[in-house]
Amino acid sequence: MILTSHAITVPAGTPQRPLRRYGRASALVQSLGAFFALIALCLTAAAPTALARSAAAPAPGGKTLRLVALGDSLSAGYNLPGSAAFPAVLEQALRKKGLSVEIVNAGVSGDTTQGGLERLDWSVPEGTDGVILELGANDALRGIDPAQTRQALEAMIQRLQERRIPVLLAGMYAPRNLGTDYAQRFDAIYPELAKKYGLVLYPFFLEGIAGDRALNQADGLHPTAEGVKAIVRAILPTVERFIATLPARS
Repeated sequence: MILTSHAITVPAGTPQRPLRRYGRASALVQSLGAFFALIALCLTAAAPTALARSAAAPAPGGKTLRLVALGDSLSAGYNLPGSAAFPAVLEQALRKKGLSVEIVNAGVSGDTTQGGLERLDWSVPEGTDGVILELGANDALRGIDPAQTRQALEAMIQRLQERRIPVLLAGMYAPRNLGTDYAQRFDAIYPELAKKYGLVLYPFFLEGIAGDRALNQADGLHPTAEGVKAIVRAILPTVERFIATLPARS
């Protein structure tokens, strides 16, 4: 049976942090939008070939795979109905490939990597076959020290690996208005952690929509429904490759 994606449910009694909108500061929104436009041009000129050539693979063990998309508003589907959010659209795309997959939406708008670490244990329940880890954009927008971002991401990866839950790491780039040193330190986090822990890496989550006004909402940061579809088309081969690496579970 192929299940549909679900939103994450917060356990009763869990302390709540106020949700913060991704891209709240207008100056950062403008600078990041301009930066993403530049990134889009670069990606068009030199797109990673490895991401586009992964073959589809059957679900290990012939059962329905349970994935969790652990992220911020880009995963949560800011200003979009649940059916148009990234996890739901990705799930549908995988089903069309003949894969029996359920993707739980564990995206929280405004979340940082530290916020993701704090809620990791209940956001990723037992029985999860794999996690798509999409966090860090808000860290960059707020100018959080890249060392702190790295530490939080690494702690999540380690904790998930201790639980024998594979991770697909979705990367992000820093806005260039924060300076060359910051950008270099932040951008290096994702490929270095992927190499260190043997993870499947998708270098830039916003590949295919960055800087495209037609695919982004008025804030220039959050994808429209069509933008989410573009993200899914770009990331789909990498997710298929990730699924092919998942161990069979009884």
